[in-house]
Amino acid sequence: MLKTTILLSLCLFASGLIRGQKAKTQGEIEETKILTLVKKMTLEEKVGLLHANSKFYVSGVERLGIPELALSDGPHGVRAEINRHNWSYSGWTNDSSTCFPPGTALAASWNPALAFERGLVLGEEARFRKKDVLLGPGINIIRSPLCGRNFEYLSEDPFLISAMAVPYIQALQSKDVAASVKHYLANNQEDNRFKIDVSVSERALRELYLPGFKAAITRGGALTVMAAYNKFRGDWCSENDYLDRQILRNELGFNGVLMTDWDAAHSTVKAALAGLDLEMGTDKKDYNEWYFANPLIQAVKEGKVPLSVVNEKVSNILRVMMKIKMLGDKTREIGSMNTPDHQRAAYNSAAEAIVLLQNQNKVLPVDFAKLKSIAVIGDNATRKHTNGGLSSEIKTLYEVTPLEALTRKFGSSLKINFAQGYEKQSTFYEGNNKGQSDTKKVDWKLIDAAVDAARKSDIAVIFGGLNHDFDTESFDRQDMKLPYGQEILIQEVAKANPNTIVAIIAGSPLELSGIVNRVPSILWAWYGGMEAGNAVADVLSGKVNPSGKMPFTLPVSLEQSPDHALGNYPGHDLRVNYEEDILVGYRWFDTKKIAPQFPFGYGLSYTTFELSGLNTDKPLYHKDEIIHVKFMVRNTGTTFGAEVAQIYVSEPVCSVLRPFKELKGFEKVFLQPGESKTIELPVKISDLAYYDEVQKGWKIEPGDFLLHLGTSSGNVVQTVKIVVN
Repeated sequence: MLKTTILLSLCLFASGLIRGQKAKTQGEIEETKILTLVKKMTLEEKVGLLHANSKFYVSGVERLGIPELALSDGPHGVRAEINRHNWSYSGWTNDSSTCFPPGTALAASWNPALAFERGLVLGEEARFRKKDVLLGPGINIIRSPLCGRNFEYLSEDPFLISAMAVPYIQALQSKDVAASVKHYLANNQEDNRFKIDVSVSERALRELYLPGFKAAITRGGALTVMAAYNKFRGDWCSENDYLDRQILRNELGFNGVLMTDWDAAHSTVKAALAGLDLEMGTDKKDYNEWYFANPLIQAVKEGKVPLSVVNEKVSNILRVMMKIKMLGDKTREIGSMNTPDHQRAAYNSAAEAIVLLQNQNKVLPVDFAKLKSIAVIGDNATRKHTNGGLSSEIKTLYEVTPLEALTRKFGSSLKINFAQGYEKQSTFYEGNNKGQSDTKKVDWKLIDAAVDAARKSDIAVIFGGLNHDFDTESFDRQDMKLPYGQEILIQEVAKANPNTIVAIIAGSPLELSGIVNRVPSILWAWYGGMEAGNAVADVLSGKVNPSGKMPFTLPVSLEQSPDHALGNYPGHDLRVNYEEDILVGYRWFDTKKIAPQFPFGYGLSYTTFELSGLNTDKPLYHKDEIIHVKFMVRNTGTTFGAEVAQIYVSEPVCSVLRPFKELKGFEKVFLQPGESKTIELPVKISDLAYYDEVQKGWKIEPGDFLLHLGTSSGNVVQTVKIVVN
């Protein structure tokens, strides 16, 4: 019996070695194939792979079986087909896609499973459209409330960003489509984005702005990275040796494709040596005159760029092609488009994103069966948003507005009194500037009509917020105010009907101080994608219990935000210094003891939860260990719902400034009434380190650390102490 066991063990061991050998050999085979292809190419063919030949395509090498590379915008849906040589849409009738809520809404779900589901859908639809690279996700830190692209990004916190970006990338690439993580790095404002020079301390870089990209590459396996428009410490991001060669390539081990954002290339030799692989969107009509076209060929011939550098870039391109099965692999994903499962995923994403900010007197959920009438007010009740935001705009198969959804679901049993309430006064372009000059005008005729509708209705629901004249690429907002006189509209309607609910449609922070004391209930409903109306209607009715949490802090006023409090937004003389350093978002508010309007991680529910029993597996840890944090979550209410339990860590005594607390773990827990669940979360001791700028490395000082369990950064319910030696 013993002999049999030993023989079996040896066979299994040998089998494992063989499997490992095969895996290793397969990798060697792929690299050998890449090397062989590179050797067969002429210099001109190699360079042809390193720059676009149209708006979204890159040339292949037909004689060697290397196909054209097709890219597409699409962080939350595959963008409609663009003409090859201009930005006009091609007019296809079969390029409508599933549209998800944008990045901030995804992060507001605090549910990595939804990020994975989204990645699968986007991958399937990208393949159906014959796309090879999808330009997303956008994972820049939300630093300023005014950044026009906040709605595309995920959070002000690098841990939450990483937790949501990694499954998104893994799922997308499992469908044979390469993700392009953007924008590398410190693209945190749109104003002067083509010119601004960003200065960030090494510590802030390592602790805040880099971790999302690191996770995307080392954990998510992202195959491509998009360099940002701005400069970083004096050099353009697309030719920044420190960012691109030293960190991205050498430290993170990235061997995929580093591409420019569109029209973000600035040189040939410097960019080539720094590690840029692919030039996209340069504003020159002749593609042969782009920096990585004929000028690169000439630079090689003159000895300014070694041929080995070009070969490295070509190898990176081919490696990505091989990973997504472009080089003759007949098992490549075919894809599918607009399936019921895709639309269901879009609905789930929209519904779980909605945040209940306020619910005094339990006005929500609304029992529509007991109503005779409802006033539906606001331009955003009927406005469609999926076709806005520039590079994130989607031609979706359909988009359900809130008024449409409420009418379909309840219009046969009650009277719906619609009033526009306010008028969209802005236009996207006004000459060369964004048209926001008249957005504070109050239209009393529209307000009077809205008040009349509210007065003769049982309840009133106002759909306000922003639109994609504000939440958009290319421009930052001018302030944090509700535009178009909405604050006065809300105040007047609330006077006429005390049962007034406000639903905010927006992807960036807004000043709500003028309405929080005027209305009982506020929902933050984001841009909900194609299923926006159905999702918000189901939350209003209680069919869906809101479970979203804010992925950024909502200040009382713009002046509370660190970049504005310190006067370093949008910079001076085309330079911006991140003077707030590591204190971004809730780190600033908590450390400075400033009370925001609503804190990071905040969100209410129609039921109640109890978090208790916080403990760790032991009190003392070494620096290479993992803390196993345990606690219990119980639904103490009467409705099925979900709570996001959040673990924050702080170091009370340290030789350097540390944030008051930092997010280091979370889990979204779904529970029936009365049900409880014990949760265990791992927290690596190494993740408690800070970046030591003197030693140029991560450092953990021995001593006490506090682990906080809460439902937001502003609501800690239990704390335990551990010791690290």
